[in-house]
Amino acid sequence: MTLIAIEEHWMLPELTSALKAASQPDESLFFNERGDAGERLEDLGAGRIATMDAQGIDLAVLALTPPGTQALPPEEAVALSRLANDTATEAVSIHPTRFRSLSALPMSSPRHVAAELERAAAQGHVGTMVYGRSGDRFLDDPAYDDFFAAAADLRQPVFIHPQIPSDALRDAAYRGFDPMTELGLATFGWGWHLEAATAALRLILRGTFDRHPDLQIVLGHWGELLPFWLDRTDRLSRLAGLERPVSDYIRSNVFLTASGMLNPALLHHALTVTTTERLIFSTDYPFQQPTRAEIDTFFGHLATGADRHRVGSANAATLFGISTAP
Repeated sequence: MTLIAIEEHWMLPELTSALKAASQPDESLFFNERGDAGERLEDLGAGRIATMDAQGIDLAVLALTPPGTQALPPEEAVALSRLANDTATEAVSIHPTRFRSLSALPMSSPRHVAAELERAAAQGHVGTMVYGRSGDRFLDDPAYDDFFAAAADLRQPVFIHPQIPSDALRDAAYRGFDPMTELGLATFGWGWHLEAATAALRLILRGTFDRHPDLQIVLGHWGELLPFWLDRTDRLSRLAGLERPVSDYIRSNVFLTASGMLNPALLHHALTVTTTERLIFSTDYPFQQPTRAEIDTFFGHLATGADRHRVGSANAATLFGISTAP
């Protein structure tokens, strides 16, 4: 079975330096330096491919690790987004049978976003990865509507990745523990996922998919909690004047990835609200590194060979326009 993993992170050293030099460095950078994560993130060659081989992954779709470039001031975000996209393009050109890439976009400079998406798509990037907030501007802000229109027109899926909550929200909901517990609670333990879920839900409620019905987004970690709460979020549809229930948009405009969380209970729940045509495999490398045996066991929980083929590669190949021919 061909296996495509779509949320496989990397990091640009120049971006790390810029983020650390910011007036308020993003604390989630800490996770990029634990153990050998930093070395693995910067490796776009032999070491990464060796891990893929050990896991049985044929092709990895590379994406910058959090917080991307959009935490930077506009001018810096534009320059480093371009450099990151050029760097990823070069890695794909060196290993065309093993890598594809998602572009980085300067979301802190809305007027430059659509143009960089178009430039990156012309380079061969198969989609883009963004975050739900740039400073105080949410992803559903009208300033980004040209970006979503371009993404829909170019058939560039938009992966909405978790990010650390704002300082105000952290003060209100995530403080009161030792520093590491506070950081974990605000990030991988809880806060990250609510941030991404809220960003996606706001896009739906803003009517983004009514205006751009061909737009497709991707959510990691089995949908960032949204699939578990659709009975409640559907009640928002009429209030927001949507054409359809929230759950319908989840089934028609959202793909879900595993992000290395290979718990069959999560798989089975996802299949109560969507179908195998909407599920895509990912490992969230290097933060999750499931073994080949763990990956094989996970796929064993899918009912049919056709389901395994869809989740393992066919859905990603179709969504991102990736050829799996030898």
